[in-house]
Amino acid sequence: MNYNCVLNFNLGTNLKLDQISNYVFCDRRLNDFDFEIKLLPNPYYDYPFLIIKDFLSQTICDDIIKSVKKEDDFIDAKIKKENYLNYTDKSIRKTKIYKLSDEYKNIYTKRFLECQKQIEEYFSLALTTSTKVQVLEYQEGSFYKAHSDDSNMIYKDEELIGFKNVAINRKITTVLFASSCDEEKKEYNTFSGGELVFNFLFDEKGDVIKYKPKAGEMIVFLSNPYFTHEVLEVKSGYRLSLVQWHDALIS
Repeated sequence: MNYNCVLNFNLGTNLKLDQISNYVFCDRRLNDFDFEIKLLPNPYYDYPFLIIKDFLSQTICDDIIKSVKKEDDFIDAKIKKENYLNYTDKSIRKTKIYKLSDEYKNIYTKRFLECQKQIEEYFSLALTTSTKVQVLEYQEGSFYKAHSDDSNMIYKDEELIGFKNVAINRKITTVLFASSCDEEKKEYNTFSGGELVFNFLFDEKGDVIKYKPKAGEMIVFLSNPYFTHEVLEVKSGYRLSLVQWHDALIS
């Protein structure tokens, strides 16, 4: 397995990449940055993230969507700052946060506990505490620009020069999708656009990793800067996801 390579892009530039799994490469700059947790999964996995395809059924996902659409109790999502102080900036993040009802919270928690061992074995750690589940609603025009879940990105003269950890208790991120990314269907439980993009991860062709979820799927990834990501603008439809962050003991 070759862990160092240079891929040629259609843009006419060379981006130096390191191979971090069988099919995924990472922008080499991140290895030069001094950020607190540089944990990566086993490099012999096919992918550095875990997708649990049947976390919840389509029926339960549809019921969650219908439940959220009945509610008018929401807040605008905020941007994290140091020491967990947050602020709203709709030029960076435009989405709404709802609470999960007790009924679906119990269903979610029971299923998560069933999957916990699989997650721990995949990332070689032991989960400890978790945040409350955030229900994130993205309607047409909603988005979330590139960010790391445990760190703020540091720029100088518009160039990324590093990361500063501001959420030390975030080791693992889980995102469950209640609606599907589908360019063809125009239904209450589908959306177009709104893909989850990992900004520093690339496939064998040099294309940035772009995930188009299906309802009921959960994607699990490390919260550190290697997995910096964004939600592209939703073009149409209804994107609903259940997000949680987890602390862990790292072996």
